[in-house]
This record gives sequence, structure tokens and C-alpha cells, in this order.
Amino acid sequence: MPRHTSMSRRLFLTTTGALSLGAALTACGGGDSGGSSGSAEPVGKADIDKAMRTPTRLTFWTWVPDIAKEIALFEKKYPAIKVKIVNAGQGTPQYTKLRTALKAGTGAPDLVQLEYQAIPTFTITDSLLDLRPYGAGSLKGRFVDWTWGQVSGPEGEVWAIPQDTGPMGMLYRKDLFDQHGIDVPRTWDEFAAAARTLHRADPDVYLTNLAANQPAAWHGLLWQAGAKPYTTSGSDITISVDDTVSKKLGAYWGGLAKEGVISTDPDFTDAWYTGFNRGKYATWLTAAWGPVFLSGSAKSTAGRWRAAPLPQWDAARPSSGNWGGSTTAVLRSTENPVAAAVFAQFLNSDPASAETFATEQFFFPATKALLSDAEFTGDTPDFYGGQQVNEVFADVSDTVNSSFQWPPFLDQAATDWTETVGKSLADRSDTVAALGSWQSRLTAYAKNQGFTVKGS
Repeated sequence: MPRHTSMSRRLFLTTTGALSLGAALTACGGGDSGGSSGSAEPVGKADIDKAMRTPTRLTFWTWVPDIAKEIALFEKKYPAIKVKIVNAGQGTPQYTKLRTALKAGTGAPDLVQLEYQAIPTFTITDSLLDLRPYGAGSLKGRFVDWTWGQVSGPEGEVWAIPQDTGPMGMLYRKDLFDQHGIDVPRTWDEFAAAARTLHRADPDVYLTNLAANQPAAWHGLLWQAGAKPYTTSGSDITISVDDTVSKKLGAYWGGLAKEGVISTDPDFTDAWYTGFNRGKYATWLTAAWGPVFLSGSAKSTAGRWRAAPLPQWDAARPSSGNWGGSTTAVLRSTENPVAAAVFAQFLNSDPASAETFATEQFFFPATKALLSDAEFTGDTPDFYGGQQVNEVFADVSDTVNSSFQWPPFLDQAATDWTETVGKSLADRSDTVAALGSWQSRLTAYAKNQGFTVKGS
């Protein structure tokens, strides 16, 4: 497997889907989030073989650049099937177009790229095809356990096939740590102490930046802390964004922001990039796509960075959250369910295709085979001083909790977070109180959309 090279900002934004939090429901009148395919009968091998020999044209909406390389592998194996690639936008813009097409009953593709957090938005409207009848269940053991939990329904439905992931870890400036005598923090208490020590020693440097415009990072930190902010069952939802775990997180980060020992600059801005290159931030709490991205965005700091797991709330029970990653789903409206289902499975589980995603698009793998591949984990990028960074994040991936759920109106959750919790961080005001405001706004929205909201 070839050594990874730098990833440009454009490539990062068009591949990871890490910045988009998904799409909101335009309307929700209830229904069963498990869809109507819970008892779907398996499709026989003979029928699958026949479908894969029948000339067919599939349309696939995806924002992945150069994905024609992976599709060529599929078309070589199944020459009767041709796949048309359409870039309908990345993340939210694509989801908006998809909802419009589904509502109109025309123009929807056979398959679509979906981020993990967007899946509930489309399962609750019964828009996705359960892939179990087409053999998808047999792939479960090939993928990291928590990713399978993200694509599965309450009755075992398989709504999509994992493609890439973003388990969270910490990138840190070894030179700044050494200069100020800071050990790599293993716990969040140690992290807070290091933040105070560093900023006191150099007021121009912050241990980290917790972006006040980035609800995706906050959700990842909630995930790591063991929070269960959303639990959905059909039209019933429990919203718990201000429970005990969330308040612990709010008090911690809100406290550090109030003290002024962390920054809360908006991320993915020119000023934020400059901050990395000028040494303003000594760490970045990021996902497994972060190392490649940073190596292309902070070239002047090459050789000074290293990777480590996130600090822990309980060092005896290592855990992490996820930020980013996507899947391939099949729309229920497809007229070619067999060919589409086989394509979704091949694209993400075929060894050559999965490896191409890892080495050409620099996706962090979802398959156990790649995450245990010595050539992948043994990569030693110069930007990280020869450290085996992939191995660090592969180990982190094993600690991501499998039970975290997303709501079917995540855009609203993201907007409300930015206007409440994010604002409190930027203003250095009461973040715990802001969590209560977030809870109230989300509860009102969910009720207005027809959900029965249960107490946290």
C-alpha cells in the first residue's frame, strides 16, 4: 500500500463529508423508523445472478472525487451493469435535492452516499431499501462493529454499507509540549491542567481550539463521554442534550473557555489555518481524517506533530467518539434493487475497492481487514516524525461506542447548538445554561414535527 501524501483542502471537503451534519426533516408525521421491510424475504442466488447478467444502468449520487476507479473494478466483475456517477453536492445540498426528488416521485438515483448521521433522516421517511434480502447481513463481520451499529435498524435492518470512518483522537505539537514540559494528557483533568500551564507560560498559545461553530466535534465528544443525546423509536424520541453527562461536558469546556485557556475560533477559516501554521494551537481534537488533512494545511509545521488517543474521563475504560465518515445506501424507489444492492456491497467490501478508498481518496477505513493490515497501520509519514499514525487511530476505532444514535432532524440540532452552546463558548458565558436552551429548542421543534417527546 503506497505511502499517504498530502490532501488539499478541496479534496478534504469533497471526500470526508466531515463538516456536514446531515439534513432536517421538512415534515414528519410519524411512521415506523424500521420501514416496511422488516420481514423481507431473501432473494435467491439464481435471481441475483440473473440480475447481474442483465444489462442495467444504475445512477449513483456521490461527492467522492475520482470514484470512477472503484466503479471500474465493479464493472469489470459485472460487465452488464453500468454505473452513472452524479455529483449532486456534498452533504446537506445533496440531501436537499434528494428529498425534493423523493417527494416529487421522479429524479431520485438508485444509490446515494449518506453520512452516518444522515441515515435516520431517510429511514424515518421509509426512503431506504433494507439490504438484508440481498445478502448484506453476511458482511457484518467485515466491518468495525460500531459502524455496523450505525447502519443497522432496530429489527436488524441494514440500511447502508459503511465506507469510511472518523474515530476521534488528538494531534499534538510535540515541540511545544517538550518546550513547556507538558506530558501527553491521558485524562481530561490532565488536559485542563496542561491548558492552564501552557497558556500561562505563553499567552499567544492555546492547548486547543474548540470551535464555537462546530457541532460535529461536540457530538463526537458527547459520544466519547457516553452520552445518549437522542433515542428514537418510530415517532417517539427522547432528547437528552442537557443530561448529567452533557452538563459535565458543558461545565468542563465552558469553564476552560471562560478561563481563556482554550480558544473557540471558528474552524476551517483562513484565520484557523493561519493559527495552525503559526503555532497558536498545540493540539487538534480531530478524527482519523485529520492527520492527512493537517499535513496539507499546515506544511510549515512538518515533523512537529504526533498523534495520541483522546484524553479520557475514565482512564481504565478507554473510549472515543466518531466525527465524519459515510456510507452507500440504496433508495427504495429504485427499479433495480438487486443490482444496486450488489453494487453497494461490492463498492465498500471488495478488498481492492476498499484499499483504493484508503490510498487514493485517503479515507480512513471501515473494514477490519484494512485496519489490521500491517502496511496500512505501519505507514510512517514524515509530517508526524515517522510515527505510525494510522495505527494510533486504528486502535482508537476499537474503543468507539456502538450504541450512539442520531436524531432524524440533525440539521436543526446543529443550528440550535450553534446558536446556544456554541454561542456560549464564543461569548465565554454559561455553557451549562446554554445546554438547557438547546434542550428546550430541540424539544419544541420535535413536537412541532409530530414526534412524541419523552423526558430525558
